[in-house]
Amino acid sequence: KVLLARALVVVCAFLLFSVACNDLADEAIDRVNLPGQRPLATGALGRTEFAVIGVVAGVVALGASATLRWQALVVTAAGLAISAGYSLRPVRLADRGAVAAVVLPACYVGVPYLIGIFAARDFVRPGDLFLLAGLYLGFIGRILLKDFRDVRGDALFGKRTFLVRHGRRWTCALSACCWTAGTAAILAAVHRPSAALLAAQAGCLGGALWLLRRLAAAPGARRDECLISAIAVIGRGMIVLLLAHLSMTEAGWTSWHYNLVIAALGVLTAGMAASMARNGPITRTTVPFGPPAASAPAHPLSATADRAAVR
Repeated sequence: KVLLARALVVVCAFLLFSVACNDLADEAIDRVNLPGQRPLATGALGRTEFAVIGVVAGVVALGASATLRWQALVVTAAGLAISAGYSLRPVRLADRGAVAAVVLPACYVGVPYLIGIFAARDFVRPGDLFLLAGLYLGFIGRILLKDFRDVRGDALFGKRTFLVRHGRRWTCALSACCWTAGTAAILAAVHRPSAALLAAQAGCLGGALWLLRRLAAAPGARRDECLISAIAVIGRGMIVLLLAHLSMTEAGWTSWHYNLVIAALGVLTAGMAASMARNGPITRTTVPFGPPAASAPAHPLSATADRAAVR
């Protein structure tokens, strides 16, 4: 339990550092994309406070990783450097289209995954890397869809995301490819996957691809939000299914108990995704990337942003 707590401290501090860097770099964009939802953009905290939070979180992450193994310290230091380079100038990888979608999962998937491994042992097995590759590809497929929410502010401030540069159809097509390749890699990495797991993961993948096809068909702010939220539910469900399989297999559960849990998780994921696709998230009160009001003063880049939002 103490070992798990130390690993969690590293991961949480690393994520807090990444969020602080991102909010500091995107303050102006967040005022457009996420009005009233970011402490820095709303004025609840100042830039100095955020900078202190980021520095302290980075120091804590490095210090806690040093109590594990030297490999964990190297991974944490590399992750902090990549995360800072993703958000902050002069590197600012977030402005570089497809590069941003490839780099960001290296932080949010690779660092926690490798910290967990190096907390338990000092080496990585080939199967570990194969599973990491599957999780990495799947996360790319999901992170590409975040840009639908942020497209207006990204276009206004010259942030050349993959969606802004190539439009919704190509974004959804690339996301579908990553989902498929990631799922295949995960199932190939799992030792002796059961028929129940294969069926549940295939059903989730089919549902995600169907929703991506609908997302690519036509724009609509509220419709996009519902579909992307439903896809996110499916992604989380697939991860829970994988963790359940690994846990129950390691614990030696009987086949009928195992199949019952996998089936229940699959049905629960499908039901939650269907509800989300119909109703959307109930906590959102604004649609930041919707079209401006007719009475609003024209912005010289507004036409560009609107065209990007409806691709």
